[in-house]
Amino acid sequence: MKLAIVRQKYTPFGGAERFIERALAALRAKGVDVSIVAREWQGDLQGVRVDPLYLGRTWRDAGFSRGVQRLMAQKQFDLVQSHERIPGCDIYRAGDGVHATWLELRKKPLDRFAPWHRYTLAAEAEMFRHPKLRAVICNSRMVRDDIARRFGVADDKLHVIYSGVDLDAFHPRLRDEQGWALREKTGVGASTPVLLFVGSGYQRKGLPTLLRALSQMSRSDARLWVVGRDKDEMLMRKLAQTLGVDERVLFLGAQTDVKPFYGAADVFALPTLYDPFPNAALEALACGLPLVTTTTCGAAELVTTDNGLVVSAGDERALATSLDALCGRAPSMRDAARASVAHLDLAQMAAQLMALYSRLV
Repeated sequence: MKLAIVRQKYTPFGGAERFIERALAALRAKGVDVSIVAREWQGDLQGVRVDPLYLGRTWRDAGFSRGVQRLMAQKQFDLVQSHERIPGCDIYRAGDGVHATWLELRKKPLDRFAPWHRYTLAAEAEMFRHPKLRAVICNSRMVRDDIARRFGVADDKLHVIYSGVDLDAFHPRLRDEQGWALREKTGVGASTPVLLFVGSGYQRKGLPTLLRALSQMSRSDARLWVVGRDKDEMLMRKLAQTLGVDERVLFLGAQTDVKPFYGAADVFALPTLYDPFPNAALEALACGLPLVTTTTCGAAELVTTDNGLVVSAGDERALATSLDALCGRAPSMRDAARASVAHLDLAQMAAQLMALYSRLV
């Protein structure tokens, strides 16, 4: 089977890329010939470059889409799975969710008149209604239901396949193997609660709300570690200073290996405005970290009172209360957090993908 996976820019840090990286090895082990179709990529990957000239991101996305459509017309692949909104693909993995929903939740009405948002909304609608679309891989029930409601995609085309997580690499034993050493290196005592935030896109993933919640917590000794690179980092640093919590917040930038930070943390905080299902939440739960997230995050589907809490996006008071509660209960929740993702290993993800591909071929 020849499978093309389309991602415009492949970098090591994105959620879609981490899904692809995990899927590649598992699929190739089952005899699938996988090629990456991208404008550019990093790493040792078998790929096809589609890189037309462009000025601006609207032209960039439209040009890449046309290039991929020409490639699809050549019939070099049995299946084309796109992680970009490209009309005519066989499979679309909705890892970025629904753009129309994101714009609604963002509550900036003028966005709809911006050229790139207008293009993206049109491409999204055309892709979901295109007769050649045979399957949509949804990484949460939240996304599946949203696509069905907005675009009328038939139920038999919508497949919920949660991302897999490497349960050997992400494990509670990281606490002893790497976590305590990192806490000692950063001067954080054993009794000090560490809240961990992992992700780029600080505004979308709710970092401003998290900083405000930190300032309202009863646990004034709690520390916040922020892993991820974002253009708004200086803005977030200034907000932390304004709130008087800058001495308790550590901005750590992008990390190629996040495992030591999972091992050192006590609670994983992701108060996102909108997130289909972040890989970081899976990794954190696998490491035994209780999770606090929002009702507009697909990861909330795995949260119970035993392994975390769910709040409304933007509700900093509720978030502060939840963080205080989890800091007190974190050690007793580690087993439940791990158990909540024990069924989501890489093998099951590959098996579900293979079953889908086989039906389509």
